[in-house]
Amino acid sequence: MEVRAAVLHEPGRPLAVETLTLAEPRAGEVRVRVAAAGVCHTDLHLAEGELGAGRVPMVLGHEGAGLIEAVGEGVAGLAPGDHVAFCFVPPCRACRACAAGRFNLCETAAAHAWAGTLLDGTSRLALADGTPVQHCNFVSCFAERCVMPAASAVPIPAALPLWEAALLGCAVVTGVGAVRNAARVAMGETVCVIGCGGIGLQIVAAARMLGAGRVIAVERDPAKLERAVARGATDAVRAEGDVVAAVLRLEPGGVDHAFEAVGHPATIRQAWDVLRPGATAIVVGIAPKGVDVALPALELLSEKGLRGCYYGSANATVEIGQLARLALDGRFALADAVSHTCALDGIDAAFARLREGTGLRTLVVLDPVLAGGP
Repeated sequence: MEVRAAVLHEPGRPLAVETLTLAEPRAGEVRVRVAAAGVCHTDLHLAEGELGAGRVPMVLGHEGAGLIEAVGEGVAGLAPGDHVAFCFVPPCRACRACAAGRFNLCETAAAHAWAGTLLDGTSRLALADGTPVQHCNFVSCFAERCVMPAASAVPIPAALPLWEAALLGCAVVTGVGAVRNAARVAMGETVCVIGCGGIGLQIVAAARMLGAGRVIAVERDPAKLERAVARGATDAVRAEGDVVAAVLRLEPGGVDHAFEAVGHPATIRQAWDVLRPGATAIVVGIAPKGVDVALPALELLSEKGLRGCYYGSANATVEIGQLARLALDGRFALADAVSHTCALDGIDAAFARLREGTGLRTLVVLDPVLAGGP
């Protein structure tokens, strides 16, 4: 069938909204009508060529939700009409990482994601002239419809509006997972969150939900700081001047956990510097390829640690559904993380806001009726 999609043809150039050919789902795959998709900083990194060469042409978008329209041979547990949120790491459950329970690091999924294909090594997308188009992390939801592995379509309650559910598969599961799985924040502990955009806000909310005693939000945008406080931050620090000194005035011995949600060497160093001895900084933000971080080696004697966290260190195929139920029960907010909405032709403006560090999540609404808002 033909679908409209936003296509990246050249890094650093605007996306082209055009009509592509979408093949039918093969064995183990599903076709989904996309309701809404979030614009993530990772999409911007890909659009600017910062995650490696050879990633074009590609349909971006890896965070979204929609309605299953068709299922391929051998698909169990999913049927046309099901509401789903998208998981961009469909675990094979057979590789070394999966066998160890680290489904977010699935080796099979990683290899095909970097190649821009589905799990059989081919694409379901093509330009009008037949040129194959790469998939973005199996999902490619900056499009009216997409074909993905069945494991990338996570069933969610139909009562949860799909425009809200669109945030679950990246920002929410990444932020909550960083707190719950990577850091394992305990009741009464102190937390510092550096960067309060789409993912940082979820980290703040998750830290409070899990019982953190003090949550210090660090952000340069006053509007984002205000939203972080509304989400549960107990203290707000404007990211200007000596940020580390400002945090340590609030927590003189250093914090129990620091989360970096920017992906910049300076903020990663800040996360390290605000730690108490024996504590660990969790880096959630993605830095461009080739960027290095320097740390004072002598401070390793204090047993401070620096750890990466990819996709919330989560079993996303399970945790996305859990988070959807929490949201439906009113125990975890989703709607207030969206600051802008747009159509496919508004994605480049959303990228501009990400570059400027303004606004929260931009939501691309592909099907307003199906999305149910906002």
